Amino acid sequence: MALDGIVVRAIVHELQACVGGRIGKIHQPSAHDILLHIRSHGNNYKLLLSANPTYPRVHLTEAPFTNPMEAPMFCMLMRKYCENGTVESITQDDLERVIRIQIKHRNELGDLSSKTILVELMGRHSNIILLDSAAEVILDGIHHVTPAISSYRVVLPGSKYTAPPAQNKANPLRENEASFRLNMERMEANGEEQTDKPEQLLVRSYSGLSPLLAKEIVYRAGSRLDGESLWAEFHSLMRSFEKNEYEPSIVTEDSSGKLFFSATRLTHIQGERQTFSSISQCLESFYGSKAERDNVRQRASDLLRFLQNEKTKNVKKLDKLRETLEEAKEADRYRILGELLTASMHLFQKGDKKVEVVNYYDEEQGTVTIELDPMLTPSENAQKYFRRYTKMKNSLTVVQEQIAGTREEIRYLDSLLQQLDNAGLSDIDEIREELMEQGYIRDRARKARKKKKNGKPVLTSFLSSEGVPIYVGKNNTQNEYLTNRLAHSSDTWLHTKDIPGSHVVIRGQSFGEATLHEAAMLAAYYSQARESSQVPVDYTLIRHVRKPNGAKPGFVIYEQQKTLFVTPDEALIKQLPSGQQP
Repeated sequence: MALDGIVVRAIVHELQACVGGRIGKIHQPSAHDILLHIRSHGNNYKLLLSANPTYPRVHLTEAPFTNPMEAPMFCMLMRKYCENGTVESITQDDLERVIRIQIKHRNELGDLSSKTILVELMGRHSNIILLDSAAEVILDGIHHVTPAISSYRVVLPGSKYTAPPAQNKANPLRENEASFRLNMERMEANGEEQTDKPEQLLVRSYSGLSPLLAKEIVYRAGSRLDGESLWAEFHSLMRSFEKNEYEPSIVTEDSSGKLFFSATRLTHIQGERQTFSSISQCLESFYGSKAERDNVRQRASDLLRFLQNEKTKNVKKLDKLRETLEEAKEADRYRILGELLTASMHLFQKGDKKVEVVNYYDEEQGTVTIELDPMLTPSENAQKYFRRYTKMKNSLTVVQEQIAGTREEIRYLDSLLQQLDNAGLSDIDEIREELMEQGYIRDRARKARKKKKNGKPVLTSFLSSEGVPIYVGKNNTQNEYLTNRLAHSSDTWLHTKDIPGSHVVIRGQSFGEATLHEAAMLAAYYSQARESSQVPVDYTLIRHVRKPNGAKPGFVIYEQQKTLFVTPDEALIKQLPSGQQP
């Protein structure tokens, strides 16, 4: 993985700014993450500790986090032993991906006690463990590891802490040329294949080196790739790391579009490069949006399944209603059969199963065979066909109404699925509350649920290139507030034409074509047609937009609209500066 021992060393070096600081608040925004608020040397820091199995990391952050209404048990324990404590040291276990944060804290009796927050950044085995420093006993871990999961080490309260298995590799920061050449020759001689690449030998020989960093060293050594040039590049890079000289950067590979990051420049990858002044900024840029989308998917997984199931049920219902409608259109046939039976009662009697009569409605006066119920009299058989005719004729109106309602239901579910696709963590809670209010899901915690102090939803806002505010609603709660309450009658309203998407509002009337085009781009980007080109976007004044009585949340009708065609451009949207909340 790219987050190797060298990157962890860079992180630990940067985090020395927190040493001596006091931990003010502790939050656990997700099942894998802990957020420490630290006041140190007159500065405020937010330190993210993440044991996310896909995106494990530790770095300072400026990103906003949504915390649960009730803190999880592990967070409560962290608060008990670490809140208001002092950060004594932040260290790395050799060049391993393990960070130790030593905390000095006063217990309930006022006595000083020492605790250790241990962060193990090891892929799906990542963990955050709180230890009693003196006895090295586990107080708890954010992820429990039972004997059934691992016979080597257990992570449970009261267990003795066991470090991850040692890799028995040399420390590259302490290497000399003679030892380096001998080490490489020995590893090559012991390799199962003599075709081992130099980067593979480096990874197998030295701790803290990822395959990505090893490839960079080999690439810098050049085409000769002899022992002398390889050592020169290896030594030069390790001396920089030893002096804590780093060049955090991210490269987007031209051929694949994949992103790579490291604590140094990655010259062996061809692509667009972005450098950062700190390793925390680099990690936040690389992991931030990925981790948020991962958290959103986990938080929204139950809603996603529910909405997909509801849509599937409604699609099947619509198919059956269409079949019923086609049958109902044949109602006149049953009326004709009833009339033919009434005119031909002398031709059959009770007990007959069918009768052949002249079809007076046929120009050629042909005959038609009509099925009979042998248990009914001729008059009762005729009345049976008339009743079926009446029932089917009456059902036409009902079925058409049900088809319209089912189509509306599918449109509503499609809009919610689109909103989940673009949702942030706070947006998911608003979507969940909407489904509760609409009666789709039960509010099991209604009594315990605390009402929000501020009823105004937080909108996504931008400033156009002309400096005009543009507001975007990312779910129906935000759409309703934006269109029906916040917007003025002279503001301009935009929405993708016949495609589920967000309500977008341009504030005021003083704007040009550039602002209109950028707002249309936002409407297309925050819609189901995000990946499409030439997306139709309608726009009109707010005074021409209204919500019909009894309509689903977020549904409006509008008139006097014009249509633009735009292709969403994510890069252009990211360049738009964020606006202020209205």
